[in-house]
Amino acid sequence: MCFLRRPGASAGWIWWRMLRQVIHRGLQSFFYKLGLFVSRHPVFFLTVPAVLTIIFGFSLLNRFQPDTDLESLVAPSHSLAKIERSLASSLFSLDQSKSQLYSDLHTPGRYGRVILLSKPGGNILHQADVILQIHRAVLEMKVNYKGYNYTFSHLCVLRNQDKKCVLDDIISVLEDLRQAALSNKTTARVQVSYPNTKLKDGRSSFIGHQLGGVMEVPNSKDQRVKSARAIQITYYLQTYGSVTQDLIGEKWESEFCKLMHKMQLDHQDLQLYSLASFSLWKDFHQTSLLARGKILVSLMLILLTATLSSSMKDCLRSKPFLGLLGVLTICISSVTAAGIFFITDGKYNSTLLGIPFFAMGHGTKGVFELLSGWRRTRENLPFKDRVADAYSDVMVSYTMTSSLYFIAFGMGASPFTNIEAVKVFCQNMCVSILLNYFYIFSFFGSCLVFAGQLEQNRYHSIFCCKIPSAEYLDRKPVWFQTMMNDGHQHTSHHETNPYQHHFIQHFLREHYNEWITNIYVKPFVVILYLIYASFSFMGCLQINDGANIINLLASESPSVSYALIQQKYFSNYSPVIGFYIYEPLEYWNGTVQEDLKTLSQGFNTVSWIEQYYQYLRVGNISATNKSDFISILQSSFLKKPEFQHFKNDIIFSKAGDENNIIASRLYLVARTSENTQREAVELLEKLRPLSLIQSIKFIVFNPTFVFMDHYGLSVTMPVLISGFGILLVLILTFFLVIHPLGNFWLILSVTSIELGVLGLMTLWNVDMDCISILCLIYTLNFAIDHCAPLLYTFVLATEHTRTQCIKNSLQEHGTAILQNVSSFLIGLVPLLFVPSNLTFTLFKCLLLAGSCTLLHCFVILPVFLTFFPPSKKHHKKKKRAKRKEREEIECIEIQENPDHVTAV
Repeated sequence: MCFLRRPGASAGWIWWRMLRQVIHRGLQSFFYKLGLFVSRHPVFFLTVPAVLTIIFGFSLLNRFQPDTDLESLVAPSHSLAKIERSLASSLFSLDQSKSQLYSDLHTPGRYGRVILLSKPGGNILHQADVILQIHRAVLEMKVNYKGYNYTFSHLCVLRNQDKKCVLDDIISVLEDLRQAALSNKTTARVQVSYPNTKLKDGRSSFIGHQLGGVMEVPNSKDQRVKSARAIQITYYLQTYGSVTQDLIGEKWESEFCKLMHKMQLDHQDLQLYSLASFSLWKDFHQTSLLARGKILVSLMLILLTATLSSSMKDCLRSKPFLGLLGVLTICISSVTAAGIFFITDGKYNSTLLGIPFFAMGHGTKGVFELLSGWRRTRENLPFKDRVADAYSDVMVSYTMTSSLYFIAFGMGASPFTNIEAVKVFCQNMCVSILLNYFYIFSFFGSCLVFAGQLEQNRYHSIFCCKIPSAEYLDRKPVWFQTMMNDGHQHTSHHETNPYQHHFIQHFLREHYNEWITNIYVKPFVVILYLIYASFSFMGCLQINDGANIINLLASESPSVSYALIQQKYFSNYSPVIGFYIYEPLEYWNGTVQEDLKTLSQGFNTVSWIEQYYQYLRVGNISATNKSDFISILQSSFLKKPEFQHFKNDIIFSKAGDENNIIASRLYLVARTSENTQREAVELLEKLRPLSLIQSIKFIVFNPTFVFMDHYGLSVTMPVLISGFGILLVLILTFFLVIHPLGNFWLILSVTSIELGVLGLMTLWNVDMDCISILCLIYTLNFAIDHCAPLLYTFVLATEHTRTQCIKNSLQEHGTAILQNVSSFLIGLVPLLFVPSNLTFTLFKCLLLAGSCTLLHCFVILPVFLTFFPPSKKHHKKKKRAKRKEREEIECIEIQENPDHVTAV
């Protein structure tokens, strides 16, 4: 082999070009030999994958186990909020603090919660008697376990001071209202204030999360309640950590939900919405149950689309069964991957619903490319050589795209990923990609071998019978000729590729290619892309993080209904933030008192410190030194019945005869709008930095913070890492591929598609949660999967003009791209009918991924590639130079042999 040096070309450039050619030819040679090996042993490569699927399929049935720990799945694995929870729990028992640390949907431990809603225009406070009847029914409800009956009093969280069950203070308010109604004395009416109200025992209680839809008396100084629409009551269960206690608690929660449903039937004038600790997990897992039938419908649609798109009028060259077998190949590889997952002690969660669609989108691309590669081979070759040629032509590109899939999802499964659900999904996807690749070149390759053998022996592609001769067909009816037509009337000895009659290829060649490259169409395509880019950019500026857990639940589930009502009527105040002072502090110091006032400014506080200072002022008591401050606190303040509950908020230590306050806590509540979760995150981000710069050492905590602490960063990190990994690989292989401009165009195309999907899904009200992030990682690879073959074929084309090059590229790869994307998009349609927020997000993101990729492959790239490099003029110069060189050689031969000229 000799390489002619082009004038002006450097030695380094020639060396890189030689290296690229050697690598490319080496890979083509390897896959040619692999294709020959598969074609010579088709039974082996058909049997081994089938046996693996049977083995791992049984393990899938025997070891299936759902993951019930929702926090470990969707909350950031490593966050400061978890450290703060551990520190707060070491100071004050969180199990005893559940009633004070109110959280919307993230209350720890077991509990039952109900919202009672009056009819429009009604006042829930006038129905105190009915609500207390429902309350008594809950207290008297019995749960049987091993012959013993357990009631709420056996399972409830107990107060430290009197060992009674912890109940919401709104119950005391309702009892006072009922007594006042029974007394029939207007002077005895209870005056309810909001959000702080005075109870009968003298305590001041915060009821902002227990009373909702409040209308206050106009011009009322003490914020008296005129009417209210809703009441929320929570029943907290004790958590001892034992399995038995947990089982009894779970049964109690289940009976609680059933009781609330029964009470709803008995009290039509009220609307009851119940929630328990298992409700979120149950409704998260409900998506999988709802989607089972729709996924089977989706599979049927993909099978039908693949079968029809692989068919031709030519009964010899039509390959409907190959399209069907290609989809089944991906199905059995997915079953094998699922079996491996469960054998390795994996637990199922509903986010894994996306894996069959992700695997199908990539796997069927390889199937249709192999079919297109088979059609490009010469018919006069033996079928084994044709299979080898198809492998040599297709598998290099498919190997590269599969490797990028593996790199992207491998980076998503790395320790840098802070969301466990994303990490588990990416790990499964890596296994699925490897098995897809193996099953396509083995199982589907064997199917291709058998189909090629049938074609070579002239068997019908559907009925598998021998195709009659043309003379025999001419004597038969038209319907028989149509069914047995092998294209002999269309095929001539001069026709090099009879597969050009495939309806998609015919449409692209005869109609679409000419239309899209028309000079009058190009300006409209440029305008279309500018509109696309504008909307994408506008959406990228409005990205929202999806920390709201209801985005992952079944849309018509009790949890979602409860959350919507809760957000509507109980979002005036944020979750209760625990403010923990974990070091000794001079509370009697005026400066410290001012610092505490500054920190709690703007919050509604539930604080022993504030109440104690007020107690000292009202009693005109001086406590300006440590001994007086602590002495009065212990001997007088905490002895009062209305202040006894503050004993749980202070930790005393005794050193000799001296008492010290080593830690204490208070509660902060902020006024919020309906977007409570976003404002809670903002509060956390404002309060946490203050703990580093203030002289008072404190931490802030609420169970909600565990789910939302740096959620935006945690959930976007996988797609950033995956995108960086793919970008790095494409840059590093700039000079190892056939043409560096191919990688350059690929980077631009993938970036355009990724930003388009990101912006458009934001405009479509999709938040950045774990599902949308996984879809964005997939979009990177889906775009590469479809754009790479088109772009590399274009940059390597040797036609005179860019227009002719893009026409040839579309003709060569357009059929496979259109077949795969159409199958992929049609398969998504059933997801639209699954009543789940998770599947809605999956449908929207994957629909945008497929549509944007299709738009770029068939509209944007065919037009833009005719404007920009690589230039095709040097191919003209090369051909002219070769022609001139041949003419010079002919002249030299004539000059060297004049006798021959004379003889002529």
